[in-house]
Amino acid sequence: MPKTDYPPAAHSPHTQNAATRTSRALLACGIAAGPLYLVVGFAQAFLRPGFDAAHNDLSVLANGDLGWIQTTNLVLTGILILLCSMGIRRSLYPGGSSTWGPLLIGLYGVGLLGAGIFIADPMNGFPPGTPPGHATTGSVHGFLHFVTGGLGFIGLIAGCFVLSRRFFVSGNRVLGAFSIVTGGFFLLAFVGIASGSTSAVIVLGFTAAVILAWIWLAVTAAHLRNATTQRAGQRP
Repeated sequence: MPKTDYPPAAHSPHTQNAATRTSRALLACGIAAGPLYLVVGFAQAFLRPGFDAAHNDLSVLANGDLGWIQTTNLVLTGILILLCSMGIRRSLYPGGSSTWGPLLIGLYGVGLLGAGIFIADPMNGFPPGTPPGHATTGSVHGFLHFVTGGLGFIGLIAGCFVLSRRFFVSGNRVLGAFSIVTGGFFLLAFVGIASGSTSAVIVLGFTAAVILAWIWLAVTAAHLRNATTQRAGQRP
């Protein structure tokens, strides 16, 4: 028999259907998180004066009079990722990666929440009037933004690698390889941005890694959502 992502479940039809609906709803949060973050973030990047996407990452948008928009964006997407991590746990349990995979993705959600609560320091001319380059004297909230965001990114990277093993074991080599590529690319981009460089190559590379990670998360959540439905013998 071919391997599947899920072990068989032994529940009454009513209980199983309710559990399936809950899991599908939680995983849908992971599908929605990326588009929400990217649409809101890039809309601001194009519309807010002084923001240079080639030298500033989207987190800097939390500064200025309209900074509440990006702060809200980070907090909402963080909540969605936490909910999605619960759906991943429900979908994979009790098989391999069903503990660490969801926990690491949940850490990414916590990192987004922290990045929203603790605002990044103004830098590279944004908001208008800010000197070029990094802030000469960092604030406490800027430091905590870096720490919480960094921990979240580490969780995302590790989560990609942990879940890749589950996908390979279940026979899904495409999603397994996609997970490794996403984790590896994000790791390189994170090292570059954490070095403090504000060159266009580093900043745009990190932005590309963020986009790729959101695509990976949406694809992963959609795959697990469909597999959950098939497992329950329901149509998507």
